[in-house]
Amino acid sequence: MKNTSFHDLKNKVCVITGGGGIIGKALCDALAGVGVKVAVLDIDKKLAEETAKQLEKEFNNIAIGIDANVLNLDSLKEAKRAINEQLGNINFLINCAGGNSPKATTKVEFINDDNLKDLSTTFFGLELEGFKQVFDLNFLGTVLPTMVFARDMIEAKNGAIINISSMNSFRPLTKIPAYSAAKASINNLTQWLAVHFAKMNVRVNAIAPGFFLTNQNRFLLIDENSGSLTPRGEKIISATPMGMFGDPEDLQGVTLFLLSDLSKFITGVVIPVDGGFSAYSGV
Repeated sequence: MKNTSFHDLKNKVCVITGGGGIIGKALCDALAGVGVKVAVLDIDKKLAEETAKQLEKEFNNIAIGIDANVLNLDSLKEAKRAINEQLGNINFLINCAGGNSPKATTKVEFINDDNLKDLSTTFFGLELEGFKQVFDLNFLGTVLPTMVFARDMIEAKNGAIINISSMNSFRPLTKIPAYSAAKASINNLTQWLAVHFAKMNVRVNAIAPGFFLTNQNRFLLIDENSGSLTPRGEKIISATPMGMFGDPEDLQGVTLFLLSDLSKFITGVVIPVDGGFSAYSGV
């Protein structure tokens, strides 16, 4: 039987966008814990550098923090130059940058007779700027980093890419049309890239988290004043068989698996990590 550890990841170079976020930091910990050299990218330079320093201190591992805008090619190209100079060629990419916005969120779940006279709380009241911002951040914010950082993998004819999707991509949630549509596009892009890169031995997969508390969705799930679940949060918990929100650390195992040679014949898949949400009919 072949080695079933993650030893093959040691000393490889991984770029992770959105590395300073809640989920990004958890994935950085997993990478550093098995000896991966981590390039932490975040639009917040201070956050990226602090995360890298924490990885070096806690795991005695090589890490660098770089500020980069996933929607700006020049910014990403400059980041790649710095990564190549300091860490070497890039072996892995995790497209973790993303999120939702209140500007792309409807205030009500349904249009009904109660709000028919004032549609500002519905789909018709969404700000186009907010909708575009969320879609671009999640979709183009995956496309552009892949264009830049996957070049090293293609040239080496070896590598792995992980995109961060969402359970919204399979069944869109009410109130968040831009986020749901963007994550659905991630699934399609993942499959397309997996086929396009296959002959070069570069695998592309995605992880679809269920419901994790993050800075982007906390306002929807937790009441700011009482700290208790909102009605929406209660719906989610009742529809999740395991009866809880996920912890960012719950994504670590599947991340290392998809990067390692243990999954060398797996490409083009989207793996739910959702506490059973996708399997539950509600009955």
